[in-house]
Amino acid sequence: MTADIAVGSVPPFYREVFDTCSPSGLPVDRNVFQTLLRLSGLKSFHLEKIWELSGPGREPVSRNSLYKCLALIAWAQQGKDPSGKLLDNFSGQDLPVPTISNLYAIKEMLQRELRTDPSKLNLTYLEMKQLDVISIDRVPEKIGIILKHSEYLVTSQRYKTSVRRRYNDFLALHELLLARFPYRLIPRLPPKKIIVSEDAHFLEARRKGLLRWMTLMARHPIVSRDPLVSYFLRDQGQDVQHRIRELFRRAPDEFMTSELSSRAKDLVPPETSTEFASSREQIRVICLGVSKLKQIFDLGVARNEAFVSNMHDLGTQLSALGNEPLPHSDWATGGNRVWQRIKKGFSNIANEFTSLSLKAASHASLFEERVSFGLASVLDILVAHQDMCDRLERGVVNDHNAALNKMLALKKRRIKGVIRGQDAESVDTLEQRMLEQEAAISSLELRHSFSLYCAQLETQLVHLHLNDLATVFNSLVAVNLQSHVEMSDVWKQIQPTVYRFLPDQEASSANGNP
Repeated sequence: MTADIAVGSVPPFYREVFDTCSPSGLPVDRNVFQTLLRLSGLKSFHLEKIWELSGPGREPVSRNSLYKCLALIAWAQQGKDPSGKLLDNFSGQDLPVPTISNLYAIKEMLQRELRTDPSKLNLTYLEMKQLDVISIDRVPEKIGIILKHSEYLVTSQRYKTSVRRRYNDFLALHELLLARFPYRLIPRLPPKKIIVSEDAHFLEARRKGLLRWMTLMARHPIVSRDPLVSYFLRDQGQDVQHRIRELFRRAPDEFMTSELSSRAKDLVPPETSTEFASSREQIRVICLGVSKLKQIFDLGVARNEAFVSNMHDLGTQLSALGNEPLPHSDWATGGNRVWQRIKKGFSNIANEFTSLSLKAASHASLFEERVSFGLASVLDILVAHQDMCDRLERGVVNDHNAALNKMLALKKRRIKGVIRGQDAESVDTLEQRMLEQEAAISSLELRHSFSLYCAQLETQLVHLHLNDLATVFNSLVAVNLQSHVEMSDVWKQIQPTVYRFLPDQEASSANGNP
């Protein structure tokens, strides 16, 4: 492939197209890139060839890839066969300018959310659930010769991809998302266990935690559209943690790239600070309640696991007693055959208790999958909201107050200088510094407004996720109904065998007969 195209030497139209496709200056989203190809009006076989020649492969759609695409489109529109050799023979302003039918269509794609009320989330619960479906499975074998590590197969329904990822890859993505979206819901990752051997129970719990985290990120209406998330779910290469840091570590935060930043003050009503404080306290109370619910559900999971183990052990012991090998003698029994009958009964019902254990295990799995997992996801979002509020207070508010204090100090110094009769040049210099500081404060105020605007939408997103509580409790009822019905059927199968092999008088008593 050809060398990179120098940014400063291309026709101005090239830069216009890139700025349209990526207002933030970040790598271009592939959906936007594909829309651009379609807007060229070329036939599909030409588009496929251009994609192969200029497409980014595993990498994001960079500025250089986009420029190559534009040049190849122009040559194809001129009737030439697009090829790498054409790129080798042309450079700079000599590159042809393509005809793109309607760049406004791309602007419409990128600014769709701006056509609705920006103070509302404008997303339904069902629409959010349909943004993506993520699955994460642990790769059975551990990778590595000396220091082995687990890998996970991450599948995205939206991108139709399956990629292998290590825990450290998730960690790199988490760090980059926090830097890129400081005022958004970025949940915590499950903890990393700092020991050489990791037991299966811990690895399974971490897999579920990663699945919840990645699902929340893939369904976030803003974060999920960022090239960071797209790259993580699409790239097939190795050592993702290093390459994703190298590619995105210089990316500015959302405030610096959002088209809403410049009008953030207009998006924040006067009562926002009060509403934010009230909503924050409400979500804190909800978080505390859901945390207690999760503790109760965790105890239920532990009881289910204990019941599964108990029923399995009970079946094993009944089988052992039923197969007790020692001979019977009248000397010991006095002719009483009770033990022989009970042994036979134990042998017959041992398998039933094993079946009971299997049924209980199936229901315990359903309970974890549909009830505990869903409640844990809600708790992840609630805790993420608290973390976001803490970041907002520690970052924006403190910086803003520091800037105000500096401005006040400069004003005081100016007054003292005038009183003391300082020369005009010194006063002018001080006034210039004050003006510069006022500009800085204005920017901080704008950032503060933007952070509150984001906090409002993220709070709405939390309430959207609270729909999961209804799903959790519907599942709780359904799973328990199914469990009780199926377990009751097994107990009913056990009952006649137990009665049949009990002594007559005890069986009669158990049946309620006098």
